[in-house]
Amino acid sequence: MGAMNISVPIGLYAITDSQLTAPETLVASVEAAIRGGTVMVQYREKSAPMAERLAQARNLQSVCAAARVPLLINDDARLAKRVGATGVHLGQSDGSAAEARRLLGDNAIIGITCHADLALAKTALEAGADYLAFGRFFTSTTKPDAPAAATDILAEARRFNLPVTAIGGITTENGEQLIRAGADLLAVVGGLFGGSPEATEQKARTFQRLFASHHPLFQYPDNRSSFK
Repeated sequence: MGAMNISVPIGLYAITDSQLTAPETLVASVEAAIRGGTVMVQYREKSAPMAERLAQARNLQSVCAAARVPLLINDDARLAKRVGATGVHLGQSDGSAAEARRLLGDNAIIGITCHADLALAKTALEAGADYLAFGRFFTSTTKPDAPAAATDILAEARRFNLPVTAIGGITTENGEQLIRAGADLLAVVGGLFGGSPEATEQKARTFQRLFASHHPLFQYPDNRSSFK
């Protein structure tokens, strides 16, 4: 189990992508998402030089800390440690949760990708994950080769008593069915980013309204409902 003093919020989980959030618009895009009600942010950048990734992550950590929104770093626990991020998201080939926990401490949030596999979720639980991520649920432009997942897995994953995240092709039009099926977080990339900051903020507000209407533990407008 993850450390018991960790709180994983319920709501919109914004994930950056350099194709949609270019360096010159990254901070403004994330600020807009937060204004719209985003409860957690993931910085995902795999190809930029380390100096650029470090600078971007530091900028986002400053923004997120000021808004009291957790920032997680995709794949890179060392970068998370360097910038003081809240935690890390690990794929199935991104190193061990135990190593990330040792590096980041008991207060870190560690999420693990489980694709469409409850066995992977059980392993993630035993490794100390704080939330479980399933998907893709719809056609995804950022991860087109990810295996497809059925919405049933969201309800089935409740047995692990951890927050459940849905990812993959999620938009304001299809997000409701995932929340109703059991998602505590919707991890959104292209369905949130790629337009103007104003458009991003409006999409985030729409997602927030979906959670307010369809998630029993979501508190609106104070959307810091959380698992403990």
